[in-house]
Amino acid sequence: MRRAPAIVSAALLFAASLAPAQQQAETGSGALLRALDKVNGEVRDIEMPNATSSRFGRLTINLGECRYPAGNPAGDAYAFLTIQEDDRPEPYFSGWMIASAPALNALDHPRYDVWVMRCNTDA
Repeated sequence: MRRAPAIVSAALLFAASLAPAQQQAETGSGALLRALDKVNGEVRDIEMPNATSSRFGRLTINLGECRYPAGNPAGDAYAFLTIQEDDRPEPYFSGWMIASAPALNALDHPRYDVWVMRCNTDA
């Protein structure tokens, strides 16, 4: 029975060693998003400054802010988005969306897809 705590402890240490170090992030001036209407095939790139809204079909897309790894503007962008559909009181999506893993925290809508492409770094 003494081996069980040792095995659990070793497993926790191993898991901790796999976790990436916390990276510093910088805030971009906005984001480039891509939107798809799955019914008619329309694809649109939407460039938005932070703290603004944009329309795509029946959606209103609100961008809180876009962040990227410090010193690496071409690195993995992530943006805080709130996406509402007309005539629906609660948001269809609200949270961080990551450019390199759009399926990780995706908009779950039957007609539309929206994902982050990159942060804008110009002032």
